[in-house]
Amino acid sequence: MSEDFYEVLGVSRDASEDEIQEAYREKAREYHPDVSDEPDAEEKFKQAKKAKEVLTDEEQRQMYDQLGHDRYVEADKHGATDNGGRGAGGMGGMGGMGGGQGPFGDMSDIFETFFGGGGGGGSNRPRQGRDLRTGLEIDLEDAYHGVEKELNVTRPDTCSDCNGQGHPPDTDSRQCPECDGRGQTTTVQQTPMGRVQQRQTCRRCEGEGTIYDETCSTCRGDGVVREDASLSVEIPAGIEDGQTLRMEREGAPGERGGPKGDLLIEVSVRDHPDFERDGADLHHQEPISFPQAVFGDSIEVPTVDGKVELDVPKGTQSGETFRLSGKGMPRLRRRGNGDLYVQVQVVTPDSLNEEQREALEAFAEAGGEEVEVEQGFFEKIKSSF
Repeated sequence: MSEDFYEVLGVSRDASEDEIQEAYREKAREYHPDVSDEPDAEEKFKQAKKAKEVLTDEEQRQMYDQLGHDRYVEADKHGATDNGGRGAGGMGGMGGMGGGQGPFGDMSDIFETFFGGGGGGGSNRPRQGRDLRTGLEIDLEDAYHGVEKELNVTRPDTCSDCNGQGHPPDTDSRQCPECDGRGQTTTVQQTPMGRVQQRQTCRRCEGEGTIYDETCSTCRGDGVVREDASLSVEIPAGIEDGQTLRMEREGAPGERGGPKGDLLIEVSVRDHPDFERDGADLHHQEPISFPQAVFGDSIEVPTVDGKVELDVPKGTQSGETFRLSGKGMPRLRRRGNGDLYVQVQVVTPDSLNEEQREALEAFAEAGGEEVEVEQGFFEKIKSSF
């Protein structure tokens, strides 16, 4: 299965045409075969170009969103999307035959296969709302244990005053004179390849076939209002920084009775003062004294779930790393935890009392080292007498 066109360009599903064009230019600069050394650069460049062509054409994009990627690609293979770059509404794409006839027979058969109805009839069907995106920041402890968080979002929702219709329920209505109530307009053009017939959604009634004398004062005829919502989000244990959670049917409202889209929540995990994370593993630096490194010791080290004992063997060198199995982060959607890696750092004291100084001097002399120890102020006065 090829990659979704929005993912190919790295844009959201509600991206503007300018955003799509800019994303395409970035991909072209990165993957153009003349400048890229990647082995699959040409294929990625072709994918980006195809994605741009579809998503910057209003009717093609509408059909792509309605069908989904796989069905759209399948329709494209059969020519059902190749109508002068105008989407499924056109009837001249199959060999340029007038009246919608071509080597594959009546075009309505193809539309029945891919759209579930006659040619051009899909525009009045229910459409799922677009997905929305937001972010949520959590602590490492939240990611370790899993947590339920309250998320406040401002999002579009169906207008309750008109139930999303865009007009009061009791307002007068009449048949749209532009499309004669069909919800679509038809244009016919004569080309060198034959007669091309194109259908498109009526702009005046927006495909309903009916116009109303009054619009809803709350939503101004849009059928949609902005609302503040408080949602409860379940954060699974082991989630990593940058991962996305999906809340189904919490996105934008659908059209013509279609279901809501989804809400996509990108999770950010705050940096922790004691740990660095690498997937399910954690890394920690623990200071120890010179005697602890020489003679060995049992020390306490922190984990996300509390302190544990670590045995430091005698003769430990500064920078040595010890692994505590299973003391890392939970593995998302898998059993068990990662590991905790503790790197010990031997701390050199920056000040010594007289007893410590003499002991270190004796240690150095016993090892055959000649160490020049600078005398303190009082020692210098004392030696002058």
